[in-house]
Amino acid sequence: MEKQANNSPNISVLKSIKTLICTVFFFTISFTSNSQVQGGEKYLIKEITVTGNTNFSAQTIIAYSKLRKDEEIQVGGEKIANAVKTLWKSNLFSSIDIYVTNIEGRNANLEINLIDLPELLDLTIEGVKKGRKDEIINENNLKTGQKITENLLATTKNFLTNKYKKKGFYNTKVNITTSQVIDSVEKERVNMFIKIDKGKKVKIKKITFDGNEKIKDKKLRKAMKNTKKKNPIRILKRSKYIEEDFKTDLVSVVDYYKENGYRDARILSDSITYVDDKTISLNIEVEEGEKYTFGKITFVGNTVYTDRQLAAILRIKEGDTYNGVELRERIADETNPDADDLTNAYQNFGYMFSTINPVEVSAEGNVIDMEIRISEGKPAYFNNVTVIGNDVTNDHVIYREIRTRPGELYSKAKIIRTIRELGQLGYFDAQQIAPNIKNPNPVDGTLDVEYSVVEQGSSQIQLQGGYGGGGFIGTLGLSFNNFAIKDIFKKEAYKPVPRGDGQSLALRLQASQFFQTYSFSFSEPWLGGKKPYQLSTSLSHSRQFLFNPTTRRADKSRRFNITGLTFGLSTRLSEPDDYFLLSQAVSYQHYDLQNYNTGLFTFGDGTSNNLSYTIGLSRNNLYTDPIFPTGGSSFSASAKFSFPYSLVNGVDYKALKEERDELDPTDADDLTRIGEIDQERFKWLEFYKIKFKVDWYTSLTKKLVLRPSMEFGFLGAYDNNRGIIPFERFFVGGDGLGNFALDGREVIQLRGYPNQSLSSQDGGSIYNKFSLELRYPITLGAQAKIYALSFLEAGQSVNDFKDFNPFDLQRSAGVGLRIFMPAFGLLGIDFGHAFDTLPDGSSPRKWETHFIIGQQF
Repeated sequence: MEKQANNSPNISVLKSIKTLICTVFFFTISFTSNSQVQGGEKYLIKEITVTGNTNFSAQTIIAYSKLRKDEEIQVGGEKIANAVKTLWKSNLFSSIDIYVTNIEGRNANLEINLIDLPELLDLTIEGVKKGRKDEIINENNLKTGQKITENLLATTKNFLTNKYKKKGFYNTKVNITTSQVIDSVEKERVNMFIKIDKGKKVKIKKITFDGNEKIKDKKLRKAMKNTKKKNPIRILKRSKYIEEDFKTDLVSVVDYYKENGYRDARILSDSITYVDDKTISLNIEVEEGEKYTFGKITFVGNTVYTDRQLAAILRIKEGDTYNGVELRERIADETNPDADDLTNAYQNFGYMFSTINPVEVSAEGNVIDMEIRISEGKPAYFNNVTVIGNDVTNDHVIYREIRTRPGELYSKAKIIRTIRELGQLGYFDAQQIAPNIKNPNPVDGTLDVEYSVVEQGSSQIQLQGGYGGGGFIGTLGLSFNNFAIKDIFKKEAYKPVPRGDGQSLALRLQASQFFQTYSFSFSEPWLGGKKPYQLSTSLSHSRQFLFNPTTRRADKSRRFNITGLTFGLSTRLSEPDDYFLLSQAVSYQHYDLQNYNTGLFTFGDGTSNNLSYTIGLSRNNLYTDPIFPTGGSSFSASAKFSFPYSLVNGVDYKALKEERDELDPTDADDLTRIGEIDQERFKWLEFYKIKFKVDWYTSLTKKLVLRPSMEFGFLGAYDNNRGIIPFERFFVGGDGLGNFALDGREVIQLRGYPNQSLSSQDGGSIYNKFSLELRYPITLGAQAKIYALSFLEAGQSVNDFKDFNPFDLQRSAGVGLRIFMPAFGLLGIDFGHAFDTLPDGSSPRKWETHFIIGQQF
């Protein structure tokens, strides 16, 4: 019998046998007569059978081999060779034999003998924590039933070795073994054992440079941002060795030379010396070359901009120290899409197909003359503008935010602005919004742009619980931030609520034994659908009860009710730029007191009314992710004021004040009269309120974001005889969640102190606050956005400008964590440490913990 491709089923020699099979084929032909068959003989296939240890059907294997009955084959020919190759490529078998049998004249049978690759039955991983095992299984597809090939074993070993080397375990060793399982199952199955020995983290003891005469070692080491030698006082950068980071830092060293005029600097070699199992030394040999300066810089090919205009953008002059990195960034700064560079100057003016190349034309005497060669091309225009991926949000909600219109001149800045506007909506994963340029046609000067978005949960169920205000406070809130009120009567639209039109609808219930608050609000961001006029309205009702010291419960007969209604209208401005928003609102609150005598409300029975008008100006150009902005700023200023009733109602408030000052609040009759006077003073509230707040976001590194913040608020009176109203006050301190705001109070966050502890019991009329927050993203993936933060905060609250000192502040510092998941919303926890005493002279606790809980769907 002559046989083709006889292979061992042993998996350890699979790779070598497959190589042999693909190059040389041996045939053994089984026959019943004494005649000898010569190589190259041709036969017609009479029957094809499948034998061996395989779980695949004969019909499947024959079909996959592409061998057919009544087909002519040749011993050692191409058809049988191709059948073997095809079956090997399936990566399903450890052995493949093809036999020619039962020769009768010009007819013969074929027998395909196969042994399946073994399947994985059980996997044991040693050397890593239990929580990491599932990660390894998923990353390497090592699930039960997986076919075990030599390639799988090799790639798994390499992957795990490199995985831990990247984390600083440079001595990682991975050993993978398999053992055959013998049981009643006909399949060939194996158990796999992976042993991972990470060893100790390898740290860098020394980094030395050879060949550097012009720039010292210290400065070169500083240029290496990710590779640092051991230093006990360094916190943010660790000294572990990661090869990928080291290679990147070698480029940074060369760039540092180029930034200082050494255009020809290069790395000649780099080497690692093992000090011991835990530490290494790095040696880098450099060649510095000569120092260069810029000579004449000329522009060639420019017609859209003048030489002077381009020179103003380039900002490099003759005689400047040569800086190759700066030159590259002034031509095209790939790290900043908004950069003021030459490429953006053309890209934002329609010249998408322009190219700009700096060319050195002379380098005599270490002076480099440059030509900036520009090919402007034709102006480009947007042709088709489309959006994909919006499964919930309706098209018109997206298209009204898009700044690129068909037929308009191409602008890179408008594309970037569109990405940021879509990210700020909060309906999509900001990290996955991508503009895809399609069908660019330099001849016609046209292109298509397709915006790809990924929907995320934008509606929220707010569940909060905590202690404050004398007992447990529970909050239930429903916030639908992409609501569609036009579908409210369509049963099929409830998934779980009508969504997609970009409207906001919120319901909120907050209660404890001492108060209850109910509120409803609705806003339409594009009233009429053509211009960004936002209409908003809200309705609220609150009830508060006094504490009964006898029963130690709320006294329902002593209550304070507030009912409020607000209508607002805001519009986007075009000047000074279209990031500005002008907002206006009219609000009315009715206060009803029944047997509610406190230090703040000197009239225990009666009513008060608050009719006010608010105007605000804000500017927001944060980008791109509203959960984790990496740049831009947010500014808001507002003024809220009531009608000056004291000018027209004929009441002599000076006389009332003088009379009140003469009364004795400890006398029952005088106290009653004080209540009557205050009822008259506050029947219609008269006040004005000024607020200001600004935030900045700056990326210090690729991931580290700094957020400074400043805010100020002032509550004043038109008539000092009438005095500051007992409502609308500021309460500083704590988590800033507000708990309950029955009287229009505003709760200002200042972490590290108890809630509302930095204001008097009745609240302050003036406050200011400074904050500095450093944020670092742990992950910004679609499934979860997590970032850590540290903060410094300082603020104060007073009741009179004579006591106001903007730098006499209560200070705090701390750390926190934010987690945003579409399934749960935003979760946060802060640990704050207070440095100063409270206004009453008492000392706060060393640490305060603040947290919030939300849930999204």
